[in-house]
Formats: sequence, C-alpha cells, structure tokens
Amino acid sequence: MDLSSIPVFRGSDAIAEGLLTVGQLRGPWFRPLFRNVYTTADRDVTHELRCRAATLALPRGAVVTGRSAATVRGVRLCWPDDDVQVVAPLEMRLARRTGLRIRRTELAPGESRDWAHGRLASPLRTVLDLLLARPLHDAVADLDAVLRADLVELSDVATMVDARSDNGIRGARRAVQLADPRAESLPESKLRVLLVLDGLQPVPQYWICDRGVKIARTDLAFPAQKVSVEYDGDWRDGEMWALNRDRDRLNRVHDAGWTVVFVTAPLLRDKEQLIATVRSALARRS
Repeated sequence: MDLSSIPVFRGSDAIAEGLLTVGQLRGPWFRPLFRNVYTTADRDVTHELRCRAATLALPRGAVVTGRSAATVRGVRLCWPDDDVQVVAPLEMRLARRTGLRIRRTELAPGESRDWAHGRLASPLRTVLDLLLARPLHDAVADLDAVLRADLVELSDVATMVDARSDNGIRGARRAVQLADPRAESLPESKLRVLLVLDGLQPVPQYWICDRGVKIARTDLAFPAQKVSVEYDGDWRDGEMWALNRDRDRLNRVHDAGWTVVFVTAPLLRDKEQLIATVRSALARRS
C-alpha cells in the first residue's frame, strides 16, 4: 500500500501492517494531525483534511458538524488551523483533545451520514449547530452563507428550529428571522445584523442609480438618506465595481448625491463606534 495515496492514516495501523517503522513515522516524511493520525508531509493541510483526520481520531458515533461540516460541503467557514467541530452522543465519553471542539448532545439517526472514516452531519443538523449558543451576528452570518450556497432552504431551517427545544434555541430562532441570503460575505452579514439590532433598517445589495442608470451596487443602503455602508475588505476579489477599489465609480456615486461609509475590520469589531459612525452619517443626510 502506498501511503502517499491515502489522505490520512493511523500511525499504529501503518506500523502493525509493516508499512512503516516508528522511526520513519517520526521522521520528516509524515505530519501528525491528531494523536496517532498522520498525513504525508508534502500534502496541503486543509480544514477538510483535518476533518477527515478527526474521523480517524474519534469513536465511530462522533459527528463532524457546524462550521466544519459546512466547509466540507463547500461553504468555507473554517480556515485550515481551526478546531474541527464535533457533536457526540450523550453516552459517549470523550476527553478534551487539542484541535477538536466537542459538544455532547442528543443525535437522531437521520442527522448524519457515513463520511471518510466516521460521520458527517446532515445539512440541517449542520445548520442547527451553526446556530445554537453562538453570538447572534456570527450565527446569522454563517446561516446567510449556507443559504446563499443553497445548502438548505430557509423554510426548512425555520420549521426545524420551531420544533426543537435545545439550549440556545431561542437565539437560533432569532437568527433565522434575521437571515438574508442576499449578503455576499460574512462581514457584510455581521454588519447588517449589528445595524438591525440597533433599530436601523439597511437594504442589502442595493443598486445606486444616476438618472436611471445603475452605477454601483453597495453592501447596505439607506435609500431615503442616500447613505451607503460598505465593508472595506478583501472579500470581493474580482468584483470590479467594489467601491473600495474603483475610485472612478466612487466619484460617480458621490456625484449622484450619496455618502459612503466604509467599515473596516477594526470598526466592525467596535460595535459602539460602528453604530455611532453610521448614525452620524444618517443624521447629516436627514
């Protein structure tokens, strides 16, 4: 067996089958991902690979879920070094392990399927674990992302959370109410939720027009006051109409009578200053 063709393997199995010696396993050709779980040193360690490794490191009944399962399904919510999110049945005893975030809970038979060497949460179970006991703006941002990717239908998520009584389910229901798949990035979703929770009603993905001609699409808009709110980040590679890069287009927006508030990552983390900045722009235009 050629170990280079296997994404992840147990070191003890490779040694028992005579494929490797202990010295070779500890050498520069292999990289440990979890205790007794390895990959070859030349393989890119993605979060999906770490999820595969987790299914070897954990007992069979444990389930990869939440942001990790969404990433496996093509909705990138995790970076390579992020902890793998796992739920396990209440009766399963698991010690804390570096690189894993484990929560013990009730699991229904239809909430996961076979994947890699273990189990992967179903789309709806994945979303449930994205929503439970999370900060509201983070939960909504992740829900927006999976809705935008057509991983689930919002109506199905609403039905699910209405029928459940898990700890944190009230917050999950509120997240469903605030969800909007028109958002094109996680920061944009978080920005919208923070504004809405402060009593504002921005319009997502609004086209700014000049004499009936579309000139720019903005993350969030207050059309009555002609105030645009843009997340100033790198989430729009290839989008040439992004106002934080296209100065000619930004000038046209200003000429059309609009004020643009750019929100940086540090400002997004400072809720009070963010709200004050947006409300100040609205007050000036009122």
